[in-house]
Amino acid sequence: MAFDEGLAQRVRELLEDHPHATAKKMFGGLGFMISGNMCVGVMGDGMVVRVGPPNYADALSQPYAQEFDFTGKPMKGWVMVAAEGLAEDKDLAYWLGRGEQFASALMPKS
Repeated sequence: MAFDEGLAQRVRELLEDHPHATAKKMFGGLGFMISGNMCVGVMGDGMVVRVGPPNYADALSQPYAQEFDFTGKPMKGWVMVAAEGLAEDKDLAYWLGRGEQFASALMPKS
């Protein structure tokens, strides 16, 4: 699966000053990690956001968000945000912030 290079670049720019952010090709897309923990991923023209189980229901209630079902079974704590929900910079920053907040709270991976 190809991923939207323009969206990936927008995420890179938002994370460029984060000291623990890295990008890694995975699952046919591009994953963005915070201290080794997945934060968000660009897949196709949308973005997977790791919000965590406590924030899952709220994230699903947001416009353009749906269950992330990569394997045939929805992954609790992860949502897929459609391209329409990322078109504005403020919307992309909102979703990236949600993923960053959850990933930053996890123990760093080496």
